[in-house]
Amino acid sequence: MSTPKIRVLIVDDSAVVRQTLREVLESDPEIEVIATAGDPFVAAERIAEQVPDVITLDIEMPRMDGLTFLKKIMSQHPIPVVICSSLAEEGATSALRAMEYGAVDIITKPRLGTKQFLEESRIVLCQAVKGAAGARLHTLGPMHTVEPKLNADCILSQATHAMAETTEKVVVVGASTGGTEALKTFLEALPADSPGIVIVQHMPELFTRAFANRLDGLCAITVKEAETNDTVIRGRALIAPGNHHLLLKRSGARYYVEVKDGPLVCRHRPSVDVLFRSAARYAGPNAVGVIMTGMGDDGARGMLEMLHAGAYTMAQDEATCVVFGMPKEAIRMNGVSKVLPLGALAAGILSHCR
Repeated sequence: MSTPKIRVLIVDDSAVVRQTLREVLESDPEIEVIATAGDPFVAAERIAEQVPDVITLDIEMPRMDGLTFLKKIMSQHPIPVVICSSLAEEGATSALRAMEYGAVDIITKPRLGTKQFLEESRIVLCQAVKGAAGARLHTLGPMHTVEPKLNADCILSQATHAMAETTEKVVVVGASTGGTEALKTFLEALPADSPGIVIVQHMPELFTRAFANRLDGLCAITVKEAETNDTVIRGRALIAPGNHHLLLKRSGARYYVEVKDGPLVCRHRPSVDVLFRSAARYAGPNAVGVIMTGMGDDGARGMLEMLHAGAYTMAQDEATCVVFGMPKEAIRMNGVSKVLPLGALAAGILSHCR
């Protein structure tokens, strides 16, 4: 018996964008666009006729903005929502607010461009919709077509010299669908002198800087969007910039990061696998890996490599994940030392690093 298709409602005030999104989504045999709407009022009528599995939602629209509509959906009839935003700094703050209101993912609208760009947009958009379709819609409480199978080797260069002795711990974290709110809960629980942290959250360009700035204002540690040569130091978290891979490197006893271009790895850029495999190579037993909520398997192989290199590895448990994809794969591959609920991850890291 064939699996039913994921039914999508597209809400955007641009007819061109609606048509483009429809074509991109329907290129995937697992997805069906059941309706489109030019504004939230029309969208409400479409939902009354047939309830979709996933809604893609623009934020800036006439008559009613996307945030207001999102709040109404989540309070009256929760449906997984993917925010489909134009690539603009001012839109990033609104998109992050949408995540707080219950949206499960942010993507950028496909733009006309090279064939490679459109293909990458297709992969990212379809992956986001599939992740949203399987998302568990719950509020995270405080403290508690065939794609090429690329792997991280195409981004990582070979380590060429022996690592100097150091015992400073470094924490690497990977997250995807549901990760923005999970990371907020996790980072807010850490004290100001926590070990240095490097994070990959699947998120578009420009949004990662707004995300880092928002977390920096909420947490005891400092949080910034990573730049090449930033040192990994106690009391600071570095977040991979959207659309770029992030590697952990080492010079003597100093850990630092490198931002790199390159192809999608595990359907993502930044890729958790790239970060985790660099941590295995350059930090080995000094690394602590954490894999959190997310669709797919990005990070699972890298986490296993970290474990084999002597690192301590942790996964978020199923009950607190929005999507139990990435942690489940890492656990299935026997790459995880310990499974903990979201609210216990920070304490788990601190007790291990002591």
